[in-house]
Amino acid sequence: MRLSVEQYRQWKTKRITLLGMSGVGKTYISSMLRNHGWFHYSGDYRIGTRYLDEDILDLIKEQAMKVPFLRELLRSDWIYIRNNIRVNDLGPVLSFVGKLGNPELGGVPLDDFMKRQAQYREAEIAAMHDVPEFIRKAQLIYGYSHFVNDAGGSLCELEDPSVFETLSENTLILYIKVTTKDEEQKLIDRARSDPKPLYYRPNFLKEHMAVYLQEKGLQYAAEMEPDEFTRWVFPRLFHSRIPRYEAIARDYGYTVTSEEVTQVRNEDDFNALIEMAIGRHQ
Repeated sequence: MRLSVEQYRQWKTKRITLLGMSGVGKTYISSMLRNHGWFHYSGDYRIGTRYLDEDILDLIKEQAMKVPFLRELLRSDWIYIRNNIRVNDLGPVLSFVGKLGNPELGGVPLDDFMKRQAQYREAEIAAMHDVPEFIRKAQLIYGYSHFVNDAGGSLCELEDPSVFETLSENTLILYIKVTTKDEEQKLIDRARSDPKPLYYRPNFLKEHMAVYLQEKGLQYAAEMEPDEFTRWVFPRLFHSRIPRYEAIARDYGYTVTSEEVTQVRNEDDFNALIEMAIGRHQ
């Protein structure tokens, strides 16, 4: 969706999709806007509560059944397990995606990992196609005038044009770009200090896993230390995503910088930031 500054100012039902790497401020902005009466739609929350909920629970139950005490309780229906995912704590989704590597070190075997990656991709696509319906619900059921879509950092990896067509038809896409080496290094350092599960394009993973195995003198993914591989691959994934984000912003939306986002304190600041982005584009 492309608007003039005046059209944006007059837009009575503002609808924004925030795009960018995890850590650039998407959830910060979304949470701030929620406090100003915006509906906060989290793509990963929708994935965890709707599209992967049963898969997440099955994975947890599978592990619980390996413990004799819990096995008896579950088989007797004396306990139940539920997914307690929260917008600001997406742990169950991350646990499901997992990290590729040695199962004895907490890693996921390659075949299972690829299956989960494919499931996550389909779930993210479905969650983004749900945005128009949640815009409707936010207005008609919950009474929210404005809507912010807090999209996952892997959105640029989906390689499904229908996702961006849907989002651009129903929202203004705002890409938060990392423009300084210091900011880039902070994101990379944070990912290395606390490596999180990641989504990879299949070709990207195949190519970089081969390089890693060769560098480390390993033969199989099952020999990889999961956290070590995640730390090694993250900077490469980070840089591979930048041109993908930029292409989406060029074709469908607008761009602001992560430094500019840090200056946003309230709804007025956010609206001024978007107006500035629109003005620059024009």
